[in-house]
Amino acid sequence: MTNFNSGECDLTGKSVLVTGGTGSFGRAFVRHVLETQKPERLIVFSRDEDKQHEMAGDFGFDYTGTHNTRLRFFIGDVRDRDRLQMAMRGVDVVVHAAALKHVPTAEYNPMECIRTNVHGAENVVSAALACEVDRVVALSTDKAVNPINLYGASKLAADKIFIAANNLSGRRRTRFSVVRYGNVLGSRGSVVPFFRRRIEGGADYLPITDDRMTRFWITIDQGVAFVLSSVGRMHGGEIFVPKLPSMKIVELAKAMAPDLPTKIIGIRPGEKLHELMLTEDESRFAYDLEDRYLVAPEIAFTQAIEDALNGLPKVPEDFRYSSDSNDVWMTPDELRNLIGIA
Repeated sequence: MTNFNSGECDLTGKSVLVTGGTGSFGRAFVRHVLETQKPERLIVFSRDEDKQHEMAGDFGFDYTGTHNTRLRFFIGDVRDRDRLQMAMRGVDVVVHAAALKHVPTAEYNPMECIRTNVHGAENVVSAALACEVDRVVALSTDKAVNPINLYGASKLAADKIFIAANNLSGRRRTRFSVVRYGNVLGSRGSVVPFFRRRIEGGADYLPITDDRMTRFWITIDQGVAFVLSSVGRMHGGEIFVPKLPSMKIVELAKAMAPDLPTKIIGIRPGEKLHELMLTEDESRFAYDLEDRYLVAPEIAFTQAIEDALNGLPKVPEDFRYSSDSNDVWMTPDELRNLIGIA
């Protein structure tokens, strides 16, 4: 699988803030940056005191400043614009990972989803502009492409907010881009830890919603590297989409537990059979890079992005990037190696 390390941005001496920093992505991002780079400050912005306390201990941080002095923890909610603006003072790079992500939760609590995912995106944009942050990258999802559930619709709205934010920068240096990818192997809410719990608990079968279902797969470390390399490449307004392998969910179950039968339980509300990360309509503005696709903004916000796109190969007309028609498929051995199964 691609490591996406090429072109990773240099954060030496920079101040970096990650919203939702105590989540699966945030923790992996913080660990990677602390181990491989030398930022001046790395700020974890999130609303869960207990998760921050646990994470601070894991990373050797204490509030006396005697350990891990580059790391900072900031209690706050992306719903609170003033708190975001306070946290972003002097910040160079923002990675926006905070979101309500569970599809059933969003369906049952629609306004809470809107307040975090849509209004929160607007607040991040406003705070970044006020503080003149250099670069802002927002994490998106395949579910924002032709959405069929509220979570996907809210992330589509957030994507549009971040892309359009480049219109608001004016003479400010602040630029906004989006990264879009699918299922993260081993993250909270992923099918892999769900299957693992059932296997370890002695279950007599693994539930499959539909035996035709396919998904793209990316590891958490790949996701971190992809985000950092996108920060290094961005000029403002791009959507970056990684090239990933696909796998059938039923094949994933067999790879994890070859001797355990599967049981079809029916597709869940708001769930798709296949993941779509580029539509035919987007392909009119999409470019084929070595390890990713780049969806250019329909309105070029700066001359820099026009220059960057000049000469890049376009994707074929009516191209779509879907997990069921992908050219690259993950083998059972590759999956077992990635999730640590002998």
